Amino acid sequence: MPSLPPIVFHSFRPLLPYLPAWHLQEALHRIQLEARRESGTHTDLLLLLQHRPVYTAGRRQTEPELDDERRRLNALGADFVPASRGGQLTYHGPGQIVGYPLLDLSRYTPVMGARDYVCRMQKTLELHLKEAHGLALSPSEHTGVFLDPRTKIASIGVQVRHRLTSHGFAMNITHEPCGWFDEVVACGLDGVKAGSIEGATGKKVSIEDEIPGLVERFGRLYERDMVPLDLSESNPTTKAILALEKEASGMGKWATAPRK
Repeated sequence: MPSLPPIVFHSFRPLLPYLPAWHLQEALHRIQLEARRESGTHTDLLLLLQHRPVYTAGRRQTEPELDDERRRLNALGADFVPASRGGQLTYHGPGQIVGYPLLDLSRYTPVMGARDYVCRMQKTLELHLKEAHGLALSPSEHTGVFLDPRTKIASIGVQVRHRLTSHGFAMNITHEPCGWFDEVVACGLDGVKAGSIEGATGKKVSIEDEIPGLVERFGRLYERDMVPLDLSESNPTTKAILALEKEASGMGKWATAPRK
């Protein structure tokens, strides 16, 4: 494979509201598409973050069937957003690393297909859990990563347009997401519960400590160097990212997980 440019990664400090983060992905998609058409010098990105509590529905679900769920889940203190990714209802929030790779699959030779792209993403998460935490995982017919047939620790839902990717993966690090997941049938999998690294290892784990290893393994599986985003550079990408960080920093506290 010819030498490919590095993937530029950025880890957000404040918790991000879902809709503005989605709008950021759309803005960066447009920046990439325009730069590819004009010069071919567009930047591939990996955004890593935590969301404020939010339930999102995938393309398979329609607005009428979601109305009752929206009202119930909003009452718990979470946002509710129909999204453009694949998959069904899921949750994002504190204690969970969300990754949004914004990659141009046409850079690979041959062009990387959506199936290969998702497969590498799943293997990245599996490798991280095995190498960093020694966790044994369970094979599944479903997309995502399972600790056993009924305990899911990571989810995947992507979108590919013009060979440019958006959305991505979510992996539960602390116990915090599990109470929120208990409120829904996540990803349409009845009888499946959410697990976390903390729950599986019995040890305290921090989001910040997970980032370096996850970034390294992502680069390994996608065969790319990984370099941090230089926010001192003034360009449309850094301006959009800094604007969202500023917005999120002023949003205050968020709802805690429901108590049983």
